[in-house]
Amino acid sequence: MPTLDAAALQDLCSRLLEGVGVNLSDANFTATALVASNLRGVDSHGVALLRYYLEQLEAGDMEPRAEPELLHQSGCTALVDGHNAIGQLVARFATEQAISLAMEHGCGIVSARHSNHFGAAAFWVQRINAAGLIGIAFCNASPVVAPWQGKDGRLGTNPICFGVPGASPFLLDMATTTVAANKIFNAHTRGETAIPSGWALTSDGLPTTSVEEAYRGLLNPLGGYKGSGLAVMVEMLCGVLSGGAISSELGGIRFRGKPVDVSQFFLALDPKCFLAPGEYEERALRLTQMLKATAPATGYDEVLVAGEPELRNEAQRRREGIPLADDTWQSLQLWAARLGVPFPTPSD
Repeated sequence: MPTLDAAALQDLCSRLLEGVGVNLSDANFTATALVASNLRGVDSHGVALLRYYLEQLEAGDMEPRAEPELLHQSGCTALVDGHNAIGQLVARFATEQAISLAMEHGCGIVSARHSNHFGAAAFWVQRINAAGLIGIAFCNASPVVAPWQGKDGRLGTNPICFGVPGASPFLLDMATTTVAANKIFNAHTRGETAIPSGWALTSDGLPTTSVEEAYRGLLNPLGGYKGSGLAVMVEMLCGVLSGGAISSELGGIRFRGKPVDVSQFFLALDPKCFLAPGEYEERALRLTQMLKATAPATGYDEVLVAGEPELRNEAQRRREGIPLADDTWQSLQLWAARLGVPFPTPSD
């Protein structure tokens, strides 16, 4: 498996984005956000997505130089129009608004419409946490999930992310489906034939382990009706609240001729509104330590909290480089040749 260090991979992705009309600053930021996911071991939301972004930009389904706009602000809330800009640029603008509002009011709530795929939700919550704030991010997504008891796609994977400031590593970033859609799509791209049971359904709503059937079918909601309910909650706070596209009105990053048109929701909360400065961070760390002090169950060496595996991956990949799946490597090579971008030599 080819390996690149983070700086070389980021530079390559930035140059490719520039090649399809994105300005240097925005290309650098978008590349940074994607590579951050690879560093954390979340490869499904890293540079594997770049081929689709490039296709969207070339086809005119996403605007390379559009800028998000603050439509209005009321108290601690704000509404943003992404104007079909790159999702990472819309999310950056929206999180900056949420942080600013939280600094002024103690809480900042921002809804953004007419956006695009923004990578991993954790990246945005980490930015909120870095400002000393509790962070929440939601996003609606392409309708590849049927509502509970249905067999037609009406909901997305609709991720939920929550993170805290301070030394606690707790950072929950999860789809409201059993797995993220990109795990199915990537398996299909790599030519794999089988996936674990419980990941997906056929187009008739029946369980399947076939990659092909899953690719043409539906994702399984997490925990049945509970995951389906959580997905509806996310849709209510994203597409419905923002005035953006909802349910089957959304497009998809793998399909041309229509903008993705997702909406996003960001919440930043200042814990100093409740506790003395630093007290929340101390208590959050104490809770984490209490959880980790639990005796591990049979088959496990330790108790991990959400966010810990990703922190360990990042430390390792910063030392050893980022391994890239063959299909991702080949896609980057093809785009580099097409756009006349120098291709780096792998470090392995």
